[in-house]
Amino acid sequence: MTDTAHRDREARFAEISQQLLPDDLWQRIHDRAADYDQRNVFFDEDLAELREHGYLKAFVPTGLGGAGLGMHEVSLLQQRLAQAAPATALGINMHLVWTGVAHAMAARGDHSHDFVLEETAAGEIFAFGISEAGNDLVLFGSTTEAEPQGDGGYRFTGMKVFTSLGPVWTRLGVHGLDKTDPDDPRVVYGFVNREDGGAEPVGGWNPLGMRATQSRSTRLDHAPVHADRMTREIPVGPSPDLLTFAINANFQLLIASVYTGLAARALDLAVEGLRGRWSAKASESLAEVPEFRARIADMALEYEAVPPQLATYTREFDALVDHGAGWARRFVGGKLRAVEMAKNVVQDAIRLAGSRAYDASSELSRLQRDVLAGMFHPAGWDAARPVFATQYLDEH
Repeated sequence: MTDTAHRDREARFAEISQQLLPDDLWQRIHDRAADYDQRNVFFDEDLAELREHGYLKAFVPTGLGGAGLGMHEVSLLQQRLAQAAPATALGINMHLVWTGVAHAMAARGDHSHDFVLEETAAGEIFAFGISEAGNDLVLFGSTTEAEPQGDGGYRFTGMKVFTSLGPVWTRLGVHGLDKTDPDDPRVVYGFVNREDGGAEPVGGWNPLGMRATQSRSTRLDHAPVHADRMTREIPVGPSPDLLTFAINANFQLLIASVYTGLAARALDLAVEGLRGRWSAKASESLAEVPEFRARIADMALEYEAVPPQLATYTREFDALVDHGAGWARRFVGGKLRAVEMAKNVVQDAIRLAGSRAYDASSELSRLQRDVLAGMFHPAGWDAARPVFATQYLDEH
């Protein structure tokens, strides 16, 4: 890309960013975050305003009325939204995962999920109904039963956990196991329409952090998926497929974006906090005390390693760069590094803030609780290590 083309693209993104998430909206979202967290309620007002500004259509082509953005630009948007309200950003993420999947597949010549973009343009909200308790195969297996109906449709029965956007989704992307042929069971993917019934939220939602996502479990009880909304049938176990590739890319890199934005906010708060604190011993601002300056520098060094790496991965994904099997470690590694970095930055920010950060009403206290959710998003360190070990020890 030439310098002129790059500048034009950056200018266009800056303009679109202000359309989708203008400064005054960012501030309102930030100001509501503490109340949502304290009352443990869904971010209804945030969602309404983000929809009004077209944020949920970020991946939707301009021809359908969307912003026509790619993964790189949406990642930057999500980092900014997470600086205002991590839980709102994480909840919106699950809609963006599916729209990002449809966008990525279409860019690679597979239009089986174009209806996701079309229905998003029409106002539907998509949610991610994949996670299941005890299913460490994740995308490549399922504890949910998928019963074929003879007309190409299925009925799904099982329990999905951590279903973000639970109060508002209208379309739920799910997978289940078709055991019609016991010698060749298949994992099938499709989309439940909420109005068709069979999908109900169950249990309570009272987590430590990320409370406004309202990610309650969802019980599927013979939930119907119409034939034209069944999108994939793959063998059980790891196997190459564009759908699972696109899900991994969007899930991992957009999750990384949220926690990178959370860390940026914590670093900003640490800097602001130091400038506002005074050392009686040194008779100067703590921002001038060497040991505090050193800690800020360490935080900045750790933080600044992640956004450029995330930018590289998302740009290459948009450019259809073929890393082959190397994409897997980029996806999961990017997410794990962002989460670990964010956890460390928030912890150091609390050290710098002093006892005021220990107050439950402080923003850093909330960020400390929110950042802990990062360890529960698959894949974790134990699942990631074999990916790296195999590629470095067996394939190199």
